[in-house]
Amino acid sequence: MRFFEMIFIVFNILLIVWIIFAKSKPLRGLLICFGVSTLLMLLQWCIEGIRWQMIPAYVMTVVPLAAAMGRIIFKQKSSEAVTKKASRVKYIAVTVLAIIYSLLAVVLPLLFPVFTFEEPRGPYQIGTITYDWVDEQREETFTPAPKDKRRLVVQVWYPADSKAKGKSVPYLSDGDAYAKGLSKALNMPKLLFTTFDHVKTHAMENVEISNRETAYPVLLFSHGFNMYKNQNTFQIEQLVSQGYIVVGIEHAYSSAATIFADGRVAYYMQQDKDSADYLDQANEGWVEDAKFTLDQLEKLVENDPDQRFTGRLDMENVGMFGHSFGGATSTQMLMRDSRIKAAINMDGALYGKVEVPEEGLQKPFLLMSADYSLNITQQMTDQKQVEMMERVLARYEHVTEGGNYWLTINHNDHVGFTDFYLLSPLFERMVDVDIRKVHRMINDYSLDFFNHYLKQQSFKLLEQNIGEHLDYTLHKG
Repeated sequence: MRFFEMIFIVFNILLIVWIIFAKSKPLRGLLICFGVSTLLMLLQWCIEGIRWQMIPAYVMTVVPLAAAMGRIIFKQKSSEAVTKKASRVKYIAVTVLAIIYSLLAVVLPLLFPVFTFEEPRGPYQIGTITYDWVDEQREETFTPAPKDKRRLVVQVWYPADSKAKGKSVPYLSDGDAYAKGLSKALNMPKLLFTTFDHVKTHAMENVEISNRETAYPVLLFSHGFNMYKNQNTFQIEQLVSQGYIVVGIEHAYSSAATIFADGRVAYYMQQDKDSADYLDQANEGWVEDAKFTLDQLEKLVENDPDQRFTGRLDMENVGMFGHSFGGATSTQMLMRDSRIKAAINMDGALYGKVEVPEEGLQKPFLLMSADYSLNITQQMTDQKQVEMMERVLARYEHVTEGGNYWLTINHNDHVGFTDFYLLSPLFERMVDVDIRKVHRMINDYSLDFFNHYLKQQSFKLLEQNIGEHLDYTLHKG
């Protein structure tokens, strides 16, 4: 619960207690309390923003006004016995309703909080900038117009100067559009996702890049099907604070929403996610998106019109990480693009045209899995889906060959690799995931992996923790 939300709710609850239990409630006092409550509500609106979870608290503002109006309008004259009996019933009813309503006013913001990301642990501040790039060499297959070209929105997060100052950018550039897209793609109520519109990050827009290092290793990030480029902000901010430039690719029409520079929004288009053959083919488009993004980054490092990234991207040390279908894309890119030196796949089935050869990937690779995901076939009732997943899971056979790593996180599921469960503690209870703990583990092992292979630093975790542990199992080929 945010600061002004908490102050506003506490004041209103104390106000209701006073109205119910105080013997003397001067009319002037009730009107003053109404004014103070209204002022606190307006402050909360202006500073923190209006959200539906606060509606019960907002309605509480009119309680002192209603009490004052009641004193003016209703002046009943009845026998003492009738008055006492009526007063007792009224007192009990009002008290019970006040307790229920006060609990509702407190519980809703707690169950659907405006969450925050953990403070970045590295020495760098975080800057960000967003690009809208058009690949003139590729047709857009998701739109009917034959001359449409493939268009991508890409967000870059980079280490910022220690003296950089600016306003923290919101988690999502247009919360309403993403809420609509997530609602449509996931078939869940739009109201559930409106919280995203109030979330802030630690990144500042268009600030100067840090001069602490001449150039920074680059990491591409690829999101999951019907998700979005910011879905792993918990991880991206930590990596950037440790001296990496992270480039988030939004795969238009396969993401929940993509907002182009001209304001047009491309929403997720339904695709056949139950066919391994279709997904193998669809992954080709994502691989091409990643290759095109690398091409654009090479142009930036040669000559950035804003001069921010000219000579500052270390294109000799490029890695990639992704979640779900984006994880599959990271694996394909590691095998097929020489510019990718190391990759992490977070719970992504190995879709794609190129299968992992028997001798392994021959390049540094870390597969992260959720224990719940590896047991997913046990929860399926459709035999065709079971057969498809068994066929896909069989592709994992050689991923650790040649000395690569496979980290299985216990008490975690597929979505636990993203920011999604931060929306509500209800999700954690439903799936039995300690999301902050899981996120820290993901961050620690991601950083250790990339630090070793892109910054030539010694391992601090991977080599030291091979074997089975309470919270995870780490295998090495």
